[in-house]
Amino acid sequence: MMKFLVPALFALATVGAAAQARPPQFTPIPAPPDVAKPPADAQKTASGLQYKVLEPGKGTAKPTADDFVTVHYTGWTAEGRMFDSSYARNAASTFPIGRVIKGWGEGVQLMTPGEKTRFWIPQELAYAGQAGRPQGMLVFDVELVEIVPAPDKNPPLDVVAVPPDAQRTPSGLAYKVLRQAPKSGPKPAKTSRVTVHYSGWTTDGKLFDSSVMRGQTASFALTDVIEGWTEGLQLMMPGEKTRFWIPERLAYKGQGNGPKGMLVFDVELLSATVGQQ
Repeated sequence: MMKFLVPALFALATVGAAAQARPPQFTPIPAPPDVAKPPADAQKTASGLQYKVLEPGKGTAKPTADDFVTVHYTGWTAEGRMFDSSYARNAASTFPIGRVIKGWGEGVQLMTPGEKTRFWIPQELAYAGQAGRPQGMLVFDVELVEIVPAPDKNPPLDVVAVPPDAQRTPSGLAYKVLRQAPKSGPKPAKTSRVTVHYSGWTTDGKLFDSSVMRGQTASFALTDVIEGWTEGLQLMMPGEKTRFWIPERLAYKGQGNGPKGMLVFDVELLSATVGQQ
């Protein structure tokens, strides 16, 4: 039986803290002292969004409404109750800017990579009183990790062939680290389960699968995927982003309806249950 990378179909999900509140399943992060009311030095946009830069970013590039972004964040109600946090999960989130609440969509476009900003989002720019969602003004601390151009519009320039600076393993797998992990940590084992974001292309630049475009991470056991993924993910640490060039013999081997030939994947390892299935 051919092993598929992930289940064939996913429902397109609205993602990120700004899209869906999750019940707390982790140790709460204390709310900032100004959670109840924006301070006097907070800036305000015409829409009513208020914000304060906590740490400046690098460069001048800012995301647009058509981009995807990778962020770390924590969200609180005005009463100081934390309702979601990528920091608490130790896994950054990637999502399309155009599919989150208005306050997030507007606010993230004001940021540059590396910047940390606190946002006070009024209810009308958040969930607008929807049942089952956090009510009232919401406060988010957001760190913009990376601007991610939409993968369907921007295949890698080196998708056609393995570049000279890529590393190779004895099996023929080639790879190049695009973003280092923020800190060293254990790598997955063959028996691990992992959570990732990824996009995959054929060598002619055709995008054939992408968790980023679906706005939904993928979780699976390393024994349940193609050989190039089983080997490649064991080279990564959580938080790392790597590009893989996987020859056909380590991919779908020309079988069935799977993509043919060498495949190129950008993979971001979000978390791994090391040594377990």
